[in-house]
Amino acid sequence: MISHLEKKVAFRYLKTRKNDGFLNVISIFSFIGISLGVAVLIIVMSVMNGFRTELINKIVGFSAHITVKPYENLIDNKIFKNEELNLISKKLLISNSGEGVIINKDYTKGILLRGYKQKSFKKLDLVKNNLFAGNKNLNSKHISIGKELSFLLNVDIGDKILIMSPSGIKTIVGNLPKQEAYIIDSIFDSGLANFDQNVAFINIADLENLFDIPKNERFLEIYLKDPNNIESSKFKVQKIFKNDLVYSWADLNKSLFSALKVERNVMFIILSLIIIVAAFNIISGLTILVKNKTREIAILKSIGVKNNSITKIFFIIGFMIGTSATMFGIFLGVIFSLYIENVRLLLSNLFDISLFPEEIYFLSKMPSEINIYSIVIITFCSILITTIVSIFPAVKASKLKPVQALKYE
Repeated sequence: MISHLEKKVAFRYLKTRKNDGFLNVISIFSFIGISLGVAVLIIVMSVMNGFRTELINKIVGFSAHITVKPYENLIDNKIFKNEELNLISKKLLISNSGEGVIINKDYTKGILLRGYKQKSFKKLDLVKNNLFAGNKNLNSKHISIGKELSFLLNVDIGDKILIMSPSGIKTIVGNLPKQEAYIIDSIFDSGLANFDQNVAFINIADLENLFDIPKNERFLEIYLKDPNNIESSKFKVQKIFKNDLVYSWADLNKSLFSALKVERNVMFIILSLIIIVAAFNIISGLTILVKNKTREIAILKSIGVKNNSITKIFFIIGFMIGTSATMFGIFLGVIFSLYIENVRLLLSNLFDISLFPEEIYFLSKMPSEINIYSIVIITFCSILITTIVSIFPAVKASKLKPVQALKYE
């Protein structure tokens, strides 16, 4: 327990006098350093969390959360009535895919074609998006392409493009690749330029005919109610489809999210060094305070104040500086994270520069997501560091001998 005397002396020492000017400067810099370290750590972690969430939303917006590919037999339509599957999924779609070459005048480009039935295509989030333009029916011999691809090909809704398949047609002169013309029926905008440039949608019957794909190779796309809980849902799906290949969006993007996780952890460690460096100022400040208060410490000891109480007094001072700086840093970091987009716009307009350009990052604004768990970890680490560095000077103060301290007084 901390006594009233210990609290009173500690708070009195926190109020530095005029002749303690240098000590006051060290205390201020300790406070500012820890506050800025905590604030920067919260801001960076919030932005990285925002990036991760935006990336997940983009990916799950146009890709199935879980895909089931049969090894041999066609997926049975009875699976749509499976109670366990319906509990975790919000929609189930049958689809197929193939890789071909898109040709328009002098421009050719490799492309991934995804095939759906008309009813299934309408259920995609891409199609429900307000940025989707054109007919939502995926009619035969019609195609839906991305906005970026339409720019590259210089085409619009109603224009014709040619798709060439690697599947060959036997002729007198040998095998020739299949070529079919498709009318652009709609243009979608996923928000990711890479996807918009390289993926297009056609009717599943047209796709299987173009690439000579048998119907038993059709796969099942599962869109989950909770796409973030991917591992648990994947395990349940694997139990239902024991003899088929089951993979998720996380499996397809494992390297990307592993890199993001490593980057976030490294940034946390690097930015924590700011707090550690600032915390060492507390040692300097308390050591100088102990030197300046040698006479007062000796007087306290001579009237019966125990070593344990002296330790507590100087420990409280270091702990108060560290804790108050941490709290202020959290407030600063949270406020900045909430209004980071406003700050970006202000700086862009003020200095006439483009911060966070959309054409590079493919996001219209700076993402930020405040994670309570991250703030708790940052708070705990900051207070722990400042607590540890307060122990040494506090113990040193308690070891001062009153006789030696008052010898020359």
